[in-house]
Amino acid sequence: MTSLPLTNKPFPEKSITVGNMDLSIVVPVYNENESLPHLMEAIDKTLEPQNLRFEVIFVDDGSTDGSFNELKKLKEQFGKKIKAYRFSRNFGKSAALSAGIQEADGQVIITMDADLQDDPVAIPEMVAKINEGWDVVSGWKKIRHDPLSKTLPSKVWNRITAITSGVKIHDFNCGFKAYRSQAAKSIHIYGERHRYLPALAYWEGFSVTEIVVPHHPRKFGKSKYGFGRMFNGIMDMITLLFLKRYLKSPLHFFGLLGLVLILIGMGVMGHFTIQWAITGMMRVRPLMILALGSMIVGVQIISIGLIGEMITHSQQTHSYTIRDRMD
Repeated sequence: MTSLPLTNKPFPEKSITVGNMDLSIVVPVYNENESLPHLMEAIDKTLEPQNLRFEVIFVDDGSTDGSFNELKKLKEQFGKKIKAYRFSRNFGKSAALSAGIQEADGQVIITMDADLQDDPVAIPEMVAKINEGWDVVSGWKKIRHDPLSKTLPSKVWNRITAITSGVKIHDFNCGFKAYRSQAAKSIHIYGERHRYLPALAYWEGFSVTEIVVPHHPRKFGKSKYGFGRMFNGIMDMITLLFLKRYLKSPLHFFGLLGLVLILIGMGVMGHFTIQWAITGMMRVRPLMILALGSMIVGVQIISIGLIGEMITHSQQTHSYTIRDRMD
């Protein structure tokens, strides 16, 4: 595994101070009951020799395959090393990550998937990068063992996201990441925002880097991702870019758009005014009405959508309900 130099420079003066827990590992779970024992054993085998105090926080996102029952067994086996929470229904990965991060006590927070494709052996190197001064360390699955239906949209989307966000990493979709606690807890995670956590952290002023991490084929169950989620990702990226640039000055966006439409309208009306002045005749053209009506309706729809996103962003609360918990 190798780390990659990026333009987002770390702050070497920052150091990890030991709190209630050195390390918190947040694992969203959705129908992964077969994988859970193997994952916990791999985490414990990797971290126990490192002399790190750690906790593993499992968040069951409304599983229907008995995953929470498996977590109860693991809780009995591993005791205080495990915290487990179960949502009342499926709220999505972003909600699960948000819940786990807020419950985390560690100074370093690791997020990883429960499907055994992320290898805990990379965790010590991630922690070492955090100790170098980086705020966020993102995993890069340089060699992937996934079907084309998952890898192709991921490659396309990673490229688009890197260009539009300004964060020069290769793998935004990788759920295997390490955060300084302050960075993780400062990010509002909802919708499909888990895809853009490095970008959100970078925009908040935190430093971001990445390391190459091993990736394994899925052993149990089926992948929950593919082409179907690209549309949601596109909409969320548009929203995030708008919020990044115009949240504090929305008039810069709406004013420019409104000015363009006014100029277009004035141009159309000016043409008909000149025609009337020359010919002395004025006729209402259907094309003019349709064009103006289409532009007005379009502006109204886009404006309502973006204003709604601004309100959601500024007043967002946790959109999940925890039904059971084991602290």
